[in-house]
Amino acid sequence: MQTLLAIKFVTSLGRSFALCLLAAVLLVAVAHAETAEPVMVAIAYPATSQDSIPRASLRAIFGMLLQKWPGETPTKVFVLRDDAPEHATFSKSVLQVFPHQLRMAWDRQVFSGQGQYPESVGSLQEMLARVASTPGAIGYARASEVNQNVRVLKIR
Repeated sequence: MQTLLAIKFVTSLGRSFALCLLAAVLLVAVAHAETAEPVMVAIAYPATSQDSIPRASLRAIFGMLLQKWPGETPTKVFVLRDDAPEHATFSKSVLQVFPHQLRMAWDRQVFSGQGQYPESVGSLQEMLARVASTPGAIGYARASEVNQNVRVLKIR
């Protein structure tokens, strides 16, 4: 009988320890995720007057609904092809929409005659070069690849 009680106690103690260890690992992971650098960032033409932008405005620009910056400069949106992993990462993590939702918004604008598609580029290097050289341009890049030729927009 005492052996059975001892086994139950050790088993219970082991489960408690395992749950505490799991909780500690999850807390560390959450803390790391909140402080980690973003993988993808929104970038703009370096002379753009904006340093930060509301997420809703960024979504509207990339959805081709907002076609001018404050100050009346027309926006020029650059994106990678729909199946590019960076496009999916930017759409989901920064814009917080799925890539197919962006495609549907673009199609709706074009087919209704109220807008046009964003300009597609072949690589992130081309994206950086085109955004750096096009007034009013906006696009995205890996945070680790951004250079001083573009402006990184902070998301509010």
